[in-house]
Amino acid sequence: MQSYLFTIALVIATATSCLAIYSIIKVRRSQSKLAQSEEQLRLSLWASGDELWDWKVNQAQFYRSSSWLSSVEQSTNSTEFPPYKQLIHPDDLSRVQLLLQQHLAGETTMFEANYRMKDNDNHWTWVLDRGKAVAFAADGSVTRVTGTLKNIHHLKQTEEQLQLFARCLENISDAVVICDHQFSILEVNPAFSSITGLSRKAVLNKRFELSLYPSKFMADIRAKLNADEHWSGEVREQRPNGDIYYADLTFDVINDTQQQTSQYVAVFSDITERKQREAKLSDLVNKDTLTGLPNRAVFIQQLSAIVTQNTEYAVLVFDLDNFKKINDSLGHDLGDSLLCKISARLNQFAQYKNALYRLGGDEFAILIKQPSDKNFIEVFAKELLGHINQPFFVNKHELVISCSIGIVTYPTHGNNAQVLLRNADTAMYNAKSQGANRFLFFNDAMNQLAVKRLQIENLIRYGLKEDFFCVYYQPKLDIITGQLVGMEALVRFNTPKGGLISPASFIPIAEETGQIIEIGEVVLRKACQDVKRWIDQGLFDGRVAVNLSSRQFALPFLCEQIDQILQETELPSYHLELEITEGTVMQSPKLAIETMKKLRARGMHLAMDDFGTGYSSLAYLKQFPLNTLKIDKIFIDDLNTARGRNMVDTIVTIAHNLNLTVVAEGVEQLEQVEMLHKLRCQIIQGYYYSKPISANDFSTFLQEIKQKRWQSFAIATDV
Repeated sequence: MQSYLFTIALVIATATSCLAIYSIIKVRRSQSKLAQSEEQLRLSLWASGDELWDWKVNQAQFYRSSSWLSSVEQSTNSTEFPPYKQLIHPDDLSRVQLLLQQHLAGETTMFEANYRMKDNDNHWTWVLDRGKAVAFAADGSVTRVTGTLKNIHHLKQTEEQLQLFARCLENISDAVVICDHQFSILEVNPAFSSITGLSRKAVLNKRFELSLYPSKFMADIRAKLNADEHWSGEVREQRPNGDIYYADLTFDVINDTQQQTSQYVAVFSDITERKQREAKLSDLVNKDTLTGLPNRAVFIQQLSAIVTQNTEYAVLVFDLDNFKKINDSLGHDLGDSLLCKISARLNQFAQYKNALYRLGGDEFAILIKQPSDKNFIEVFAKELLGHINQPFFVNKHELVISCSIGIVTYPTHGNNAQVLLRNADTAMYNAKSQGANRFLFFNDAMNQLAVKRLQIENLIRYGLKEDFFCVYYQPKLDIITGQLVGMEALVRFNTPKGGLISPASFIPIAEETGQIIEIGEVVLRKACQDVKRWIDQGLFDGRVAVNLSSRQFALPFLCEQIDQILQETELPSYHLELEITEGTVMQSPKLAIETMKKLRARGMHLAMDDFGTGYSSLAYLKQFPLNTLKIDKIFIDDLNTARGRNMVDTIVTIAHNLNLTVVAEGVEQLEQVEMLHKLRCQIIQGYYYSKPISANDFSTFLQEIKQKRWQSFAIATDV
């Protein structure tokens, strides 16, 4: 029995031992599997960049795994909420606390918060913190919360960049349009609506089109994008309200990871104001501001294009006959109005539209495609004369004007724009010289005259440089005493090879080119130098008269220039008399009066030359601060007629009534001297006494007067 019991006990012990061993093995296997699971979880979290945290709320214990942050395990006496409070950015703490408190209170199914946490390097790093309550007490309170912590710093940076880009797109002034690969609009920014007048809703999923262009235009853009992945250009478009605007449009391709086109991005800016400014600038550059016609620059461009294209054309250049007299007598404002009416009248006819140009002043040009029949051009020119000859009504004045036309044809009369225009001008001047209302075709004989004119112009330029201009003097004598009272300084052009050149040859050209200004300064300076020398020698004590051209008189610094010359030569101003033509002062009477008063205030005498040949007004004449009136030679030559004598008598009477001295010029005969004496003229100059002589000869002349060897031409008082 004992043996049996022992056996049973042994079996039981053995079974218990085996069971224990089996239990131990099973536990170890479970622990191993758990360790493997924990390792796998750790590896998964490490690979994902997440942290694992566990918070035993009732025990105030907190644990966080160590992957990208150091392991944390807080003691049971921690009272911070949340337990990692010291690592949360102060600006984010209140928000995290609220979200966590709401979850612990059962208000949310999960705790989730984005905030900044301090990392191992003491830098703030954005994290995504997610957790969930997993254990509860009998009263329902949370006893344990577990969760994960993910580093989302790079995602946050990307998000901020995207937000920045979004704000930029929202606020930039350029319109942005995103299209799919079929050019359907996916998105637009607010500037798009501002520029186009189209709402975002109205264009989404609609095909991008330009309404003022044919479909081929967009097809060409797409083809260019497929080839080069870029297109840019200026476009014109219309808003729903009908307004036209201009845009600088750029298209670019966006490719996916497979380098296949996924979207197109269009950016365009409103350049309407810029285009309007450019148009205004173009008008200023290309259009005549007075008439609105294309100007000289555009004419030259068109003429150059004709030459380049080798197209046969005729060029007609014309200006108005005696337009200067209209300006001088009726004013520049009326002259401007007349030019506008001429351009408006001609533009009514189809043959002049887009063919008429204003070259400047009263000069115009017309381009016509040359027909095979030359007679057509002649008929055209006659019709043009007829249109211009019709009366114009301007400011209550009825004006009947004429013009002169010069005609050239390409390629017959020149092979470039400059030559053609020059030859047309030459033909026009020749037509004008033959009388009013003429037209002429250019020919080689005219060219020879033009060449001669250019040679004289160049010779003048060379003469000024080499000091070939000198001064001759013509005496002015008292008609009663025969005594010298002054002289007139006259310019002469003395070239080493050609000798003296006639003033009639070079003065008109110098006036047109503006060289007369420099010539006038030379004459004034030399005359002052000579007179100062003769005064110092005791040979002379009167005045020298120097002519001022219209260009000189219009100089804004005229008075200062004369002051400087008088100061340099040390000549007192009362020894200088300035002669101004009637036409010069009548160009702008009010301005002329101001200038003349300034000159008189300096002690100089003023004389009006060629009185009676221009358009002077007695109303202005009494306002001019003059000392002397000069009677023109044309009236002196006519003294043998009653009409001529009456004219001179009238001029002398007017002068005396205005307390002015009278000088008759161009006196050549004794009979003229006697008649002038009867008519109470005081001073005479002319060939009867002396022709103009050089400064050296005039010195001799003065010495002879002083030595009483010069014959007196006094008129007996009883004549």
